This record gives sequence, structure tokens and C-alpha cells, in this order.
Amino acid sequence: MGLMLENGVANDAVYVPPSNFSMVEENIFRSGLPSPINFPFLETLNLRSIIYLCPEPYPEENCKFLQSQNIRLFQFGIEGKKEPPVAMSTDTISEALKVLIDVRNHPILIHCKRGKHRTGCLVGCLRKLQNWCLSSVIEEYQRFAGAKSRINDMKFMETYDILSMRQSLYSIIYRYQGYGSNKRRLLYRGEENVHKARLASI
Repeated sequence: MGLMLENGVANDAVYVPPSNFSMVEENIFRSGLPSPINFPFLETLNLRSIIYLCPEPYPEENCKFLQSQNIRLFQFGIEGKKEPPVAMSTDTISEALKVLIDVRNHPILIHCKRGKHRTGCLVGCLRKLQNWCLSSVIEEYQRFAGAKSRINDMKFMETYDILSMRQSLYSIIYRYQGYGSNKRRLLYRGEENVHKARLASI
């Protein structure tokens, strides 16, 4: 329950997060596709960017919301079919990952349709970049995917080549504030262009 102001008058309002909403890291969030009922909640996150992992056009009402909040949309069209299974694109995930870890895009929300499989794979690759062990990466994926966990997704995360990804991020400084701290910051040495994501015009 929150308090919203309308014409200077305080009104009680319920803030409803999108399905499968969770904080990944400070200023990095994940969820399923937001609907209009979730917009007031999203406003409280002060989002700067959204990563959308579906090939379908972004809903018009969502586009209008992003425009009203000056939020950038990065779209990566990853197919979400289970039968027949569609192989996850390493190049596409890598490009999305570059956008995700660029602090100039934070606060940022990652989402696909339900926030389980495609979103889970991107978050899993982020965790590998953070040196998480594979068992922890898979456990987090399964926590969101539940009974619908996909073997192909888990194989993709297991075989994703994080070493080549690190080499392409030469311009990033990883700064850890204390051992075991969650307050990881990623700072750029310069303004080099390290991603080729399609920045959707909203």
C-alpha cells in the first residue's frame, strides 16, 4: 500500500509489481511483461531503460508509458518457443548483456513475456560474469522457471563463453565495495561504444 498525490491530495493506492518481479542487483530488476496496472509501481523504480527479450512489437500502451517517463527501450528479439525448441543466440545474449551492465542505462528492467526463460538466461549469463558457480546460476534460474525449467536453457548457460565476453568488455572497470558485498559497481573508463543493440525509438 502506498500514497499517491493527485492534485495535491494524498490518496491511498496499491502498487502492483509485474509478474515474477525481483531485484537482481542494485538498480537491475527482472519481471514478466508489465501491464498498465503495473505502471504506477514501475514509476517508483525511476527506470532509465528496459531490455525487452521478445521479437513481437512492444505493446502500444507500454510504449506510451515509456515515452511519458523518458525510458529507453532496448529490444532483442529472442524466440520463446518450447516446441520445437529454438536455440538461444549467443550473439544476441552477449549484446543484451553489454547493455545490461552499462551503468549509464541504470536503473534497468529486464523482461520477456513471463520473466522465466529468456530473462532467466540473460540473468544467468550475468551471474557467470560475476563469477557465480554454475550450480547457483541454475538454482536461481529454476527458482523463477519452476516446473517449466528448460534443459536447453540450462545447457546454454552452462556452455556460454564468458571469457570471450570479458575480452569484449575491456573498457569496463569492475569495482567491488568490500568482500562479498552486493554493492557491485561497473564504471566506464571512457565513452567507448561497447554495444550494438537496437535502441528503439519510443
